[in-house]
Amino acid sequence: MDAPIPKQYLPLCGKPVLRHTIEKFAEFPLVQCVMGEGHDDLYAQAVEGLDILPPVYGGSTRQESVKKGLQALKAHTPRLVLIHDAARPCINSQDIHKLIHRLEHCDAATLAMPVNETLHRDGVPIDRDNVWMIQTPQGFDFKKILAAHVSTDHNFTDDLSLFRACYPNDSFEYVSCGRHNIKITTQDDLTMAEHLLRNTMETRVGSGFDVHAFSEGEAKSIRLCGIDIPYSRSLSGHSDADVGLHALTDAILGALGEGDIGTHFPPSDDNFKNMDSHVFLDKSVDMLRARGGKLVHMDLTIIGERPKIRPFQEEIKNHLADYLKLSTDRVSIKATTTERLGFTGREEGLAAQATVTIQVPAS
Repeated sequence: MDAPIPKQYLPLCGKPVLRHTIEKFAEFPLVQCVMGEGHDDLYAQAVEGLDILPPVYGGSTRQESVKKGLQALKAHTPRLVLIHDAARPCINSQDIHKLIHRLEHCDAATLAMPVNETLHRDGVPIDRDNVWMIQTPQGFDFKKILAAHVSTDHNFTDDLSLFRACYPNDSFEYVSCGRHNIKITTQDDLTMAEHLLRNTMETRVGSGFDVHAFSEGEAKSIRLCGIDIPYSRSLSGHSDADVGLHALTDAILGALGEGDIGTHFPPSDDNFKNMDSHVFLDKSVDMLRARGGKLVHMDLTIIGERPKIRPFQEEIKNHLADYLKLSTDRVSIKATTTERLGFTGREEGLAAQATVTIQVPAS
């Protein structure tokens, strides 16, 4: 890999390769990782917040590492086990379930890809009929594959080969899988994995709503979406009371399923008193990018009688487009009134409603 850290911890679409891989198995009750000696800090950062079993240290070979992982699982008495390479983060749920389904009808199975390219050895074509490129996960009866690992010291490059050597009369199947299930071995593979993950994105929509009351004082402007708008009163709030940025922040957090602005910046915390609301927006955008996601579109409506927003719409739009690195056709700023109804109609404050569209890697 020519990389400063082991490949399973390299960043991929905003998070470590290993985390992508583990998250593909998040629906299963037991996930057991086997890690290398000295990787404790890298591993802890990669799996922070994931509900998985404590890791075990591996051995000097892949086979020894798998055996240690199987032995760690023995106390949980699983019926079946899947063994998967940490460096295959592009595996999808459909292929995993297809493999599990096949295991109900055979003793062992592996994802694999039939060879469709011409093969040569020393210039002579090789028959490619029934030739497969072996992938992972590979699935087995737990007791049998554990016994196979315990009973042999011969080194195999994959677990199906070991299983077949120990149980030559047991049934097995190749489960056809596509090219997407690549194993990251080179920098080119890492680039390809990033392309694959970014092109298997899911679209989410989030909404946000916020209100701030006017307060009397000597203020000569209000802050709205980061722009100072002349007005005889100010907006009251713990931070700078930027109702537009607050609604926008909440919309992004909502699309991510990460609560609201008060969860991350509680008004009871004096550290956020008079805080520039760009800080809140930055937090939500950082969380989005950490997921390997991106903001696609935003639509913000300012609700109130005064001050009149229309003269400042283009300035607000251009500021947000520049700040969020969006083209202006992906930023919509609107203003409306409530026809003199309610607290905004009585000119007691301003409200804002935001809707955002994001894309994140599909789970």
